[in-house]
Amino acid sequence: MLKPVILSICLFSFALFSCKKKDATASVQVNFIFKFDSTQERLNNIGVPAGVAVGNKAQSPVFNKMSAHYLELTPDQFTLLGSGDVLYKAPETDQGGTSAIDFSKSKFAGDGETFLSVALKDVKPGTYNWLRVSLAYQNYTIKLNAAGLSLYTTVASFIGFRTYVQNFKVKDSVVNVNGNRAQGFWAFEASTAGFGIVDSGQAPPGATTVPNPLFASSPIPPGSCVVTGQFAVPLVISGNETSNINVIISLSTNKSFEWKDMDGNNTYDPLNGDQVVDMGIRGLKPLIQ
Repeated sequence: MLKPVILSICLFSFALFSCKKKDATASVQVNFIFKFDSTQERLNNIGVPAGVAVGNKAQSPVFNKMSAHYLELTPDQFTLLGSGDVLYKAPETDQGGTSAIDFSKSKFAGDGETFLSVALKDVKPGTYNWLRVSLAYQNYTIKLNAAGLSLYTTVASFIGFRTYVQNFKVKDSVVNVNGNRAQGFWAFEASTAGFGIVDSGQAPPGATTVPNPLFASSPIPPGSCVVTGQFAVPLVISGNETSNINVIISLSTNKSFEWKDMDGNNTYDPLNGDQVVDMGIRGLKPLIQ
């Protein structure tokens, strides 16, 4: 009689332990938080440190918010795009004639804000050395000169592979589009006392820097904005974590707004012929907090 009683107690204890373990992990989240860092290393498309090209000038914008189209945890440098643990993909639409990111359904986050939270149970256990984030939209403030005035200017920049946009607000003004726009579409709103400008345009193909240190072993499609960065310490997911994990998506904004300085005065003067040549993010450094 004693053995069945002991067995019952053991089974009950195991079930109780399993329930407690399940309860402890059920509410755990992996949070992905944006950080914009103007002091972080400035990289080129293949992840190598790069300065500003001769004849160009650049400034580090003050970021207001960012949106991403795709987020993937990647085990190693040989993992092809899409073969890691894809945790997020933004809604798309063919309303513009070709499949594109649906801007009206996009998520946004500012500096220090959580862009994405994923339940621990939805993250595959494993060791991840790399993070891929396909950036889609950025909104930031720069300085420009126009008609003898120094203006603070809000820039809305679409850097995803293609975006369907009905309308969007730059700062206070709404721009109507109602169509697809390729990577590099932008609008800016400049204002000061008694003076204001709203304008938009399209950067040429390939003008947006998209750092990918894995370009040789794990390339990304041309025209996409899948920025790749390596964890300083690998992210290890066991599935048994009992507290939240915060992953900081630290993005380099180091002189990320670059232009041809046609008048040679070191300031951005669009009315004097200065031409924007790059508005891409200059590196990704994922950090575990």
